[in-house]
Amino acid sequence: MHHRHPEIAPQLLSETDEQRQLRTVLRDFYAETSGVEDLRKHLATPRGYDEALWARLAREIGVHGLAVPEEYGGSGFTFAELAVALEESGRALYCGPLLPTVVLAAHALLLSGDRTACERYLPRIADGTLTATVAGFDDGMPGVAAERGSGGWVLRGQTDFVLDGAGAELILVRAGTPAGPRLFACEPAPDSCRRTPRRVLDETRRQALVEFRGAPATAVGAADGTEGTADGAEGAVSVTLDAGRSALAAEQVGGSGHALDATVAFVAQRHQFGRPIGSFQAVKHRLADVLVALEAARSASAYATACAAVASPQLPVASCAAAVVCSETFRLATAEYVQLHGGIGFTWEHPAHLYVRRARGAEVLFGTADQHRARLAGLVGPAARTATPRPAA
Repeated sequence: MHHRHPEIAPQLLSETDEQRQLRTVLRDFYAETSGVEDLRKHLATPRGYDEALWARLAREIGVHGLAVPEEYGGSGFTFAELAVALEESGRALYCGPLLPTVVLAAHALLLSGDRTACERYLPRIADGTLTATVAGFDDGMPGVAAERGSGGWVLRGQTDFVLDGAGAELILVRAGTPAGPRLFACEPAPDSCRRTPRRVLDETRRQALVEFRGAPATAVGAADGTEGTADGAEGAVSVTLDAGRSALAAEQVGGSGHALDATVAFVAQRHQFGRPIGSFQAVKHRLADVLVALEAARSASAYATACAAVASPQLPVASCAAAVVCSETFRLATAEYVQLHGGIGFTWEHPAHLYVRRARGAEVLFGTADQHRARLAGLVGPAARTATPRPAA
């Protein structure tokens, strides 16, 4: 017999008036402040984004605190509102560290159940004065070890390709201890934490190698690792990554939407043989394929968002499905973005390549499509539904 999970309420899959208003405000905001030339200028700065714009997003619109409870200085909304913000940031190719700070770090803190850590860091995340990230959140053994010294915990080891790792003011690290992996909060200092920026395909999402050399850290969660809303540190990591996949899927939907809209507008005005190239059947079919894929991606993203918003037990399944569908859609949409723009689409001056780079980088951020499919098979396949009895000895 198959186990049946609680269904998601249909209203959670539709936008509310507040969410539509948030979408409109953010789209207008990004159109005014984050055009292509603005983006190129921001990428040339030491942090890779406009810090004044980051502060405005927090102060004027409240993006950073959307999913942070009011008791920690946030707005007390849900992941659904946060997903709207991520979708619009993806559409505009916004390069601030929303994903590592507002999604990953904030969720890891909340899931840890450590009120002291939440009270210390979440208000500063919500008001835009603290950037944060996570490190070592993967399926393997931690590359960082935590040692208890006379002055408290210290971290030794390294972890690679940390989102905003070179600039984040707080790093939540999954580190090994004799009792198993635990979460630690580290405020990196130059003398004990070496951070080396990595050269990656997607320059709008910076990553770094972080080496901990006796870096002071504070344990996050109960001493036995069981306190909190998730089942210990590993549970918090798993749910945080599922939230990250869901947020990334929303961002990919936004980027795909921009690629399709920009391409449709271009083929309507570009003429060949005395008529718009968009009137040719071959072009129509290619864009129709992107639209069909985008609608499927919207559905997958909406379901993952709803599961994250209500902490559904279906979140692992929904987030993996969204990761596969939305990654492949973004790849298709950006490929057609370049191809159907013709020669101009291949130039450095045109923004198409920036979206292509974002698509290629995002599709491996939390695992490849094949890895997500393998995880899905384990979650919903026959082995997950029935237990095969072992033969008698």
